Amino acid sequence: MYFFLCNLSFLEIWYTTACVPKAIGVMLGTSQTISFIICILQLFFLLSMGSTECFLLAVMAYDCYLAICHPLRYSSFMNNTFSAQLALLSWLCGFLAISVLASLISRLSFCGPNIINHFLCDVDSWIALSCTDTSLVELATFIVSIIVIVVSCAITLISYIYIISTILRIPSAQGQQKAFSTCLAHLTVVTIWYGSIIFLYAKPSAQNSMDLNKTINIFNTIVTPLLNPFIYTLRNKEVKETLGKVLSGI
Repeated sequence: MYFFLCNLSFLEIWYTTACVPKAIGVMLGTSQTISFIICILQLFFLLSMGSTECFLLAVMAYDCYLAICHPLRYSSFMNNTFSAQLALLSWLCGFLAISVLASLISRLSFCGPNIINHFLCDVDSWIALSCTDTSLVELATFIVSIIVIVVSCAITLISYIYIISTILRIPSAQGQQKAFSTCLAHLTVVTIWYGSIIFLYAKPSAQNSMDLNKTINIFNTIVTPLLNPFIYTLRNKEVKETLGKVLSGI
């Protein structure tokens, strides 16, 4: 679990780095321009790391499944080699899934106003500025989003169906609570993350309210990565005891 958490933490450091500094510059009025190349690179890395996070969360759900449903065989199943392979596969799938989409977006033509109604370079922003037919890009965005979200969601959902059924068969309430606490943090993160990305990307058309999209993107790119460390650390007994001592001393 901690190996996958390290991957998730490393990913979210770069995920926020790709958008937050520029977003702060835009909001403060100190950096309100961006070149074509930098904009397409920002979009590529944001979407690639977002897709990678989907796959990592699915792998972590599978890890929880093995830990709860097959505790005696967990060490033999989830060894160091297999863990590294799953993490590497998540990164590769995340970046490869967005490569085609980024290539299609980079070929769009722009002949009108060049003002992006956003604090980052998102797919909807590019589509709104393009003066050529964007139906192929919108279709590719929808297909890639569905593949990434459906595949990762399916793995996560199936894993939790088995997890919940196993927990319900535990005879003692204390045993059920202990087993459920193992995956509670992950389940919270999954709910927050998928709730936002399904709204943003799993739609057949990009012609939605840009202001609403910006609000969801703030939640997705800033709030969620900020909350994740607290969600995962507060399930740790030592962290909770230390936090309790600090709060009691105030």
